[in-house]
Parts: sequence; structure tokens; C-alpha cells
Amino acid sequence: MDHICPLCRTNNNEMAIDFTIEEFICSHCKNLITVGQSTQRKIVKKPVENVALEVGGKGVLYGTEYWVINIVIKKYGLDTFWREYSLKDKAGNNVYLSESDGHWVFLRPVDFAFKEFKYYAEANGKNYRWYETTPCTVYAATGFFEDKLQFGLATYKEYVNGTEMISREEYGKSVQFFKGNHISRSEIKKAFGVTDMPYRSGTGIVQPFYYNVKQCTNIMAITALLICALQLYVVTSRSNQTVFEQNINFADVTDKEVVSKSFTLSGGSAPLKVHAFSDVDNSWASVGLSLVNEKTNEVIYASKDIEKYSGYEDGESWSEGSQSEDFNLCGIPAGTYHFLISAEKEGGTTDPFKLGYRPQNADFSILKNNEGGFSLKNDKDQTIRTYNDLEVLTSEIILRTGLQNTIKETGKLDSILLNMTQEYGDPVNFEKNPAVNITATWLPVSFWNFGIVLVCLILFTVLSYWMKRTFESGKWSNSSNSPYSSN
Repeated sequence: MDHICPLCRTNNNEMAIDFTIEEFICSHCKNLITVGQSTQRKIVKKPVENVALEVGGKGVLYGTEYWVINIVIKKYGLDTFWREYSLKDKAGNNVYLSESDGHWVFLRPVDFAFKEFKYYAEANGKNYRWYETTPCTVYAATGFFEDKLQFGLATYKEYVNGTEMISREEYGKSVQFFKGNHISRSEIKKAFGVTDMPYRSGTGIVQPFYYNVKQCTNIMAITALLICALQLYVVTSRSNQTVFEQNINFADVTDKEVVSKSFTLSGGSAPLKVHAFSDVDNSWASVGLSLVNEKTNEVIYASKDIEKYSGYEDGESWSEGSQSEDFNLCGIPAGTYHFLISAEKEGGTTDPFKLGYRPQNADFSILKNNEGGFSLKNDKDQTIRTYNDLEVLTSEIILRTGLQNTIKETGKLDSILLNMTQEYGDPVNFEKNPAVNITATWLPVSFWNFGIVLVCLILFTVLSYWMKRTFESGKWSNSSNSPYSSN
């Protein structure tokens, strides 16, 4: 389609489709030319700032191929501008793209006048809330126009319902009606093959929220019900089950580990609670456990110290610690397992009298105890007697063994006793607390996980409604009829 400017003789042939026009703006001299006349009507400022499309540009929107036939920048007040792109398809149908602050609306003309009330309008059985009434003028324009381009004051009245809007454009006695919906920047870029788009700020008049809050709420509610049903099944179908229990003698695990019998866990992943008991009294014990998955050989290690101390000080008794400790191995899946167990206690497990002094042909042993005195253990009745006086002990040894009570024998015995070390531990308590009891219990699925998931679902839902309200409040911030009282 060729339109030669009668003033500068430029051939304005940007359009690839043919349609009847009444005016065009020369792309070279910017004069507004009425078709069939050789004089200018006026010089029109060319749209430049934030213009994304070009006259003659072609793109496919909603399955239909359109050409951009003109671009008009509208102005409201001193510094409010928006851009309108008129599009035409091969069948001669017109649609429009309106862009403001980087937000796009796709508009179609309608051939009926919707019902207007004080604060809303009704169209096709749907109510649209009155957003704003905006007087505006043409600031800049370019392209081809099927009717005369009007530069006087026009009035737009817009009504909004979610991501849809209807509007009425009034110029003098001429009134046009439109219905529009939000269209994303990505759709415009893809349809027309453009890369540079106007910077987006604020919230568009029909911009949708980032996701469907009502749909997400329904999904969350269904998810919560399913989780509740699953938790109910788990709770009713399973109870605490002791899967392992054994007394481990400290003497059996000295410098080595004991391999337990195998046990099987069935069901969903759940905590394995371990209870360890040792008859400690003013002493400590330590237990190390390795849970081995016999199928995957995966190992989970845990250790625990058991200690209890008590005494009497300043007229009052005191106590701290406990003879038992509990801990959990969390998230253990179903499978067959065994434990590798190691343990130790204060004072060790070796009889210290076996390393002590034993006179020839005697039925007793002697060692130097922790307090610096001496302890004598009788082999016959296993009784232990403590001596803090070296002379008394020497006399007892001579009496029991029949040694000659001479200076030489006494001196020799004193030398042996005085040179003994104190590294044999507590001779009185080494036989106390010989074992540690370990019990493992397979627990139902923890209510903590169940509660945390439900709380997260509720928080997400509440946060979504709050975010959407904030979003919608921003959308209506420029409206004279906002439904949000804070605006």
C-alpha cells in the first residue's frame, strides 16, 4: 500500500495489507495528510520514547495475524503518558494494544453499550468496578488512520474486574466501547519479535497476581486432608515396638565392638529411639552405637555418655546426672539392621588386684589404692580390706605368710610396698556396674513432621492472601474508587 506525501514526495509504503484510510502521517516530514488533498493538516510529533512496536510491524496474537497500522501516545495532565497501538488483520478487524508503565492490555471494540451505574458497570452478566475517568489528548502519533485523527479533549472511563476491563471512549458526540484483558510482555515480544520493551513499574490495571490464590488454597486444603488421613492411618496401624534389647558387659567390649543380632524395621521412615542404662554411681560410662543397614551397608553412628554424681556439702546433699540416657536416630527407613556396639566405664574392667603384689604362697593380693593407702583382697571370700598405715599392713602380711619378722625381711617388704604405683584404678569399685543395657524402640511417624507441614500449609495460604491484598491495593492505588480503605 503506497501513500505519497504531496509535500515531500516520500512514498509511505510501510503496510503489506491494503485497506481504506482517511489520513496518514508522513514518516519523513511528520505532516498529517488527508488522502486526496495536497495540503497539510498539521505537523504531528513522532512517538519515540518507550515505543516498542513499529508501524507496519506484523505479529500473531491469539492465533490471528495482525499488522500495526498506527501508534498514538495519549497524555493526561502534565506528565502522564500511555501508548496505544492500532492493529488490523487481513479480514479488516481492528484490535488495540494499550501500554502504560510497561503493562499491556489487549482491547477489542464491542458493538453494544454496557450498562453504567454510579460505581460500576455491567456487561454480559458480569459487574466491573469503576476505576477512573481520565481526560486526555493526543501527544504524538504516526501511521495510517481510517478516520480523522482527533486532537481535542477525549474522556476515557474504565471499569475493572480482575484481569479484565471494559472502557468507554468519548470524544464530542462520538462514543466507543471496548473490552480488554491483560497480556504479558513475553507474549508481545514473542508475537512481534521485539527485544526492547518499556520498563515496567508499579502494578498494571488488569495485571494478574503471580498465581491463582483460590486454586492454590484448594490444593493446600486437599493436601492437608490427605496428610491428615495418612497420619491417621500410620498412627492407628502402628504402635511403639521394641526391636532390640541386650545387656552388654563392659568386659566383652574392651578394645573391640560387639555385633548384635539382626532386626527388621517395616513401614515408613520413622525415628528409632535408643535407651541406654548403666548403674553408674559417682562415675561415668560411655556407649557408642553404629546402626548398619544390611542391604546398603549404610552406617549411622551415635554415642552417648552416662554419668551420675552425688555428695554432701555444707550440710546439704546434691546430685547431678542420670543413670540412663535417651536419644533418637531420626528418619530411619524400613529394612534389616544390626548394631555395632562399643562401651567403656570409669575404672576399666580389668581386676586391678591381678596386677598387684602377691607374696609367695599367699592367698591374697595387695595394691596401692587411689588415696595412697593399700588394699588387700582375700582370694577365699573376695573381701577387700583397706590399710592406711604401712606398719600395720606389714605386720598383717608377715602374720598371714609366716615370714620372719626380721629387720631384713621387714625392710624388703617395705621397699616393695612403697614402690608400688597407683595406676590400678579403684580396687573397691571395679566390679560394680559390670554392664550397660541398650533398648531400641521403633516409633510411629513423628507428629512434629505432621504438625510442621500443616503449619507451613496454613502459613503459605495466609501469606498468599496477604500478598494478594497488598498486590490488589497497589493496583487500585491510582483509582478514585478503590475498594481498599488504605488507598
